[in-house]
Amino acid sequence: MIINSTLMENKFQEGATVFARENPSHSLQVRRYAKRIYYCTDPANPLNKDQVYYERELMQIDMKTIH
Repeated sequence: MIINSTLMENKFQEGATVFARENPSHSLQVRRYAKRIYYCTDPANPLNKDQVYYERELMQIDMKTIH
């Protein structure tokens, strides 16, 4: 059985809100995913340069667990 690797390769979809593990209090938005690299923008400063992360450097907070 062959599984299409492009469908399962990225954890965060384009447009998703994520947080860098190095600075979890600051949100980022995934702009593009290419070759296992996430290109993220700062929603507060969208004209700044993209910030580049590997998947292991990002996390997504589940809003259901936040009180």
